[in-house]
Amino acid sequence: MSGGRRAAPVTRGGASESDPRVAPFMQHLAARTLSVATTRSYRTVVERFLAWSDGEGIDWRQPERADLRRYVARLGDGAQRSTVQQRLAALGTFYRFWVRQGSVPKDPLHALARPQRERRLPDVLSAEQVSRLIDTAAAGEPAAYALRDTALIELLYGAGLRIAEVVSIEVRDLDLARGEVRVTGKGEKERVALFGAPCVHALQRYLADGRPQLMASSDGTSSALFLNRNGAPLGERGARARLDATAKRAGLPAGFHPHTLRHSFATHLLDGGADLRVVQELLGHESLGTTQVYTHVSTTRLRGLYASAHPRARRGGGR
Repeated sequence: MSGGRRAAPVTRGGASESDPRVAPFMQHLAARTLSVATTRSYRTVVERFLAWSDGEGIDWRQPERADLRRYVARLGDGAQRSTVQQRLAALGTFYRFWVRQGSVPKDPLHALARPQRERRLPDVLSAEQVSRLIDTAAAGEPAAYALRDTALIELLYGAGLRIAEVVSIEVRDLDLARGEVRVTGKGEKERVALFGAPCVHALQRYLADGRPQLMASSDGTSSALFLNRNGAPLGERGARARLDATAKRAGLPAGFHPHTLRHSFATHLLDGGADLRVVQELLGHESLGTTQVYTHVSTTRLRGLYASAHPRARRGGGR
């Protein structure tokens, strides 16, 4: 084809790593500086769809609407609607790539009815629950783990960071005098996050007493802020496991996960009167709409307080 455009292969051309329908698309994604997990998710979604199309004898370039409906029903079998939405969005990106190449006439998913996204409010801890979680971490054993886990929780909650951002922090990224840390968020975008005195104190104790003990188990060359028991960088999986165990000991709700601390950070700021755009900046959200979900959480909490405290909010009140 002219203009440097690619012709889209009709069927698979070999192993998944070299499938000519997938490889050019993955090269396109590589230029977008997506996270490894996101890139892997795109690949998995596309490969599963193509495998299904091949098995059903369907031309993936122009599937019938009825075929797509069958596939959407298959995706929805036992999956949450949000998961189905994400997978369809990934397939839409795949098809739009080949449309731009001039090899697929149109995105067949464009006019397809999608499952409505569930409107779930984020899980949020109370200030008392956050304090209980921190106290539980501080009482852990051995002491080096307790200091590390306390600093980890203080930073997740105190700065509203994602778990992936926290485990990527290096010691040089910290400025304890200013209460700042440089983090790399989604899309490899850097920002400066802020944290308060309790977090500064927890980090100072960890850096002075906890990290050196963990570092002693290794060759002492790691620059990562948070280390595991072998003195190597603490990974996401290890951090999640420590947080889950601490939350269980603290008696927190079963649905707790590291992102709950980020949700709590944002909601508590809004409850305290912070401006929505300030919270947007602190969270590193590109869109204000992404941050606005926390206004619904705050409104829900306020409505509950109002209903329990105001005499005319109760049924039959004031009569």
